[in-house]
Amino acid sequence: MTAYRTILACLSDADTAPATLGLAFLLGRDHQCHVEALHVRADAASAVPLVGEGMSGAMVEEMLAVAERQTAERAGRVRTQFDAACHQCAASMVTVPTVPQTFSALWREEVGREEEVVANAGRLTDLLVLAKPLPDRDTPSIMTLNAALMETGRPVLLAPPATPQTVGRNVAVFWNGSAEASRAVAAAMPILRRAEKVAVLSAREEDGVFPGELAGYLSWHEVQASVHTFVAGAHVGQTLLAEAAGLGADLVVMGAYTHSRLRQLILGGVTRHVLHAAPLPVLFCH
Repeated sequence: MTAYRTILACLSDADTAPATLGLAFLLGRDHQCHVEALHVRADAASAVPLVGEGMSGAMVEEMLAVAERQTAERAGRVRTQFDAACHQCAASMVTVPTVPQTFSALWREEVGREEEVVANAGRLTDLLVLAKPLPDRDTPSIMTLNAALMETGRPVLLAPPATPQTVGRNVAVFWNGSAEASRAVAAAMPILRRAEKVAVLSAREEDGVFPGELAGYLSWHEVQASVHTFVAGAHVGQTLLAEAAGLGADLVVMGAYTHSRLRQLILGGVTRHVLHAAPLPVLFCH
């Protein structure tokens, strides 16, 4: 990929929307691209088969009315935050490309299952930005994040709880030789080519992995990268994040679920740890 032209920012709720929008707008300004903010409202009628059995029609209608009011209020709060962010960042509101293309934004609201809408919409964007799932809350949803990773064929940028000052100036690339890591490098190329520093990180325990080869490949794309290897033992994800922090990285680039998701759920894994523990933005590709 030579450049980002469109970014899809998935806004689940008012608590995480500011950080997600902040990161998407930060990248959008840097790359002069179009940011589409997507909020998916749950379809209240879809809950009727689950809650309607044994209930009167009036009770079902009341529950539907309450659900619709709640989803409308949530959408209203997220839209207010979007409008405020656009005003603060001076983002122009456009629906078609401009020549030359400049930083712009658009609000998009749909009704349905969030993971399905995001999967469909994400296939026609250059990059998705999603908030980190929280273990004690239903939103943002891990199902939506997995759909973005597994069903769009596009890179996913995970937003930390607070918007960073910079993104993509000092990049740590985790290289384990997998096809997923290769896709992540290709997807991150617009960022890597603009970065001031790029470091290739590899665990020494990975057999047949030669980080210097990736550094050589990047040099053909006018990206000069340093190489760092580390001893990770059983805690590759934890050590990776510590190494990236030690280098002052403001972005990690890595493949996602290079082993099966079932194995990750049962045994844990690098992707699972980074998803929940990363304090900085992470660009994933599957």
